[in-house]
Amino acid sequence: MTESPTPHIEPPLELLDALTSVRKPLLIAHISPDGDAIGSLTALGYLLYRMGKDPILACQDKAPATFNFLPFYDRIVQRVDERPDIIIALDSSDPTRMGTIYEEERFNGLPLIVIDHHITNVFFGDINWVEPTCCATDEMIYYLAKALKEPLDETLATALLTGIVTDTRGFRTYNVTPEVMHITGELIDAGAPLAMITERTLDTRSMALIVLWGRVLDTVEFADGVISAVNSMAMRQDLEGIIRAEGLVSFILSAQEAKIAAVFTEMPDGKVECSFRARRGYDVSRIAVQLGGGGHPPAAGCTLDGDISSVRRRVVEMLRQEIREKSMSKLVKE
Repeated sequence: MTESPTPHIEPPLELLDALTSVRKPLLIAHISPDGDAIGSLTALGYLLYRMGKDPILACQDKAPATFNFLPFYDRIVQRVDERPDIIIALDSSDPTRMGTIYEEERFNGLPLIVIDHHITNVFFGDINWVEPTCCATDEMIYYLAKALKEPLDETLATALLTGIVTDTRGFRTYNVTPEVMHITGELIDAGAPLAMITERTLDTRSMALIVLWGRVLDTVEFADGVISAVNSMAMRQDLEGIIRAEGLVSFILSAQEAKIAAVFTEMPDGKVECSFRARRGYDVSRIAVQLGGGGHPPAAGCTLDGDISSVRRRVVEMLRQEIREKSMSKLVKE
């Protein structure tokens, strides 16, 4: 493989200084963690451990067993009893994404670092490193390792590649650049098992999840370019504590006629989680931000109060309006 080009993205010097001097950092992944959240959490945790630090890895929600091959997976906690000396929020666009782990009063006075690639990030840290052009937060951790002059090994490369594979849906998103592919080649050279990562994270589902998919698919509705479905608590009461129909929103977007997809999940606290996906040219992050959430133009979400049926009606109408406005904009340009 050819030598890696000089990375075009450099972490802020103040971030490098902070990570070099820190002793016990608290790393927090966002609620309902996905592959990039867990990948960046374990990658940075392992990187800092290798640098002689004593990192605490935390996430409000238990990391899915899908990712139990990652380093330090067994060290991820749902409650922090120790006192860290710095806090690092990973893959989180706003402080609410850290959930119950981030107790503002308890951690008052501690520096807060934000490392994230969401375009909707609100820059809530004392040090904010936000790179919306990156395909994943794990791509940013790769640049961080390079800047710290820390070599890639199989363990680090596996965690980094997990985030890149999952956030790009197997290199299918529009933000996969030649540099991302070069980085992927480097990670494979370092020992990251691409085939295993892809199989474990994208092509493996529990029987309970497959049953839930079937029930949720029965609720699919389509009109004006928007395809949607609902995942109620009643649908999953007998399914081993499973909550989210992981991956289903991307699946229903594969309908040829669909431009935007949405899945609405009724949560135990009475709220409704809304997950959006869009084809290129449509921006669901704009809708998510209006509703108090965030994300990327092709993938975003939010959490709302209300019963699942009324939330679905209201939000689907907003998504249809997004499509109508895009259609009108195209007509004006023509």
